[in-house]
Amino acid sequence: MTSTTDPNALDQLMSRRVTEIISVDSLKEKLALGRPLRIKFGADPTAPDLHLGHVVPLKKLREFQDLGHTVVLIIGDYTALVGDPSGKSKTRPMLTEEEVQKNAETYLLQVGRILDVTRLEVRRNSEWFAKMSFTELIQVAAKFTVARMIERDDFEKRLKGGMDVHLHELLYPMMQAYDSVMVEADVEIGGTDQRFNILAGRELQRKMELVQQDILLLGPILVGTDGVQKMSKSLDNYIGVEDDPSDMYGKVMSIPDSALWDYWTLVTDEPDESIAEMRTACESGKMNPRDAKARLARAIVTELHSSAAADEAESRFETVFRQGGKPEEIPELAVEDGITLVDVLVMTGFVTSKGEARRVIEQGGVKVDDQVITDINALVDIKDGGTVIQKGKRHFVRLIKK
Repeated sequence: MTSTTDPNALDQLMSRRVTEIISVDSLKEKLALGRPLRIKFGADPTAPDLHLGHVVPLKKLREFQDLGHTVVLIIGDYTALVGDPSGKSKTRPMLTEEEVQKNAETYLLQVGRILDVTRLEVRRNSEWFAKMSFTELIQVAAKFTVARMIERDDFEKRLKGGMDVHLHELLYPMMQAYDSVMVEADVEIGGTDQRFNILAGRELQRKMELVQQDILLLGPILVGTDGVQKMSKSLDNYIGVEDDPSDMYGKVMSIPDSALWDYWTLVTDEPDESIAEMRTACESGKMNPRDAKARLARAIVTELHSSAAADEAESRFETVFRQGGKPEEIPELAVEDGITLVDVLVMTGFVTSKGEARRVIEQGGVKVDDQVITDINALVDIKDGGTVIQKGKRHFVRLIKK
């Protein structure tokens, strides 16, 4: 099997979604060989859900697949037990093996929305780390120095702030580096926050007298719906890969205009020329940024769900947001009369905890039959025709008596 050597395709591969390549000349030489390269990407299953921030590297991996290269997805079931310290101001909590395995199963299902899983090589780093003896661990660890490990910004900041850096955290870059050795990686991709870890793989290959992997650092970092911070489930500014189509559409429509063009470039496959034309039209006043955002929302929902789902989500958005109405179909939930509003929000899944429910109510984010309720102790009176609960702009449920 051969891989594509078309100059235009390779230029696109090395430019879009890419902020840095190490090293450009070496990667060009490898791509020109016309043989399938082994493209490594590691993902630690530390949470069960993927979001659009994860879509960015998956898109780059799909580009490599479409050009005939072999994508090696490493499920870091062992590295997840340690926890990646990148960008963390404190030690990550250690997950149990059961949590890691459960999360890993959902990862594989979700990456199939972007990657061709029939052409995907999936490995788990427990394949080698579970069999590694303590002697072998020492031999690999001897190829790194403590001085080099604590050079990384996150460790340096912690140490200066008088916070602990635990020994197991120093092992993380070494473990990720050893993954590259075990899968014989030609190229590794990752976000700019992974620069230290990925360079460690290149360094270990050199010390073991192997061909060094080249590196594609992707970016810019995709911000969340707040338009400021990196997309993260913990910050509640994320758009989940498995979000309901209407929720997904609405969340995309909520991003600030300042983030619009990064979303187009990083998350979609829209040609660069088309994105540039839209941007020029918006900046000149010939196109409303809202229309460009609606096209973006439609493109994302279509890819992650379907065109029909995008049609329905768009129609629902028009009804609820632009026309100020309610969706034609509101899901029903049978409950006991006199249930607390807090319990309703938790039961419907509109919030994840009673604490969050209280905060949303106090902030005026909940309506009962179009009336804003700010009393966290409020009880819900179920009317004969049902009582409609609305949280924010996108979430509706009609309560009926049991």
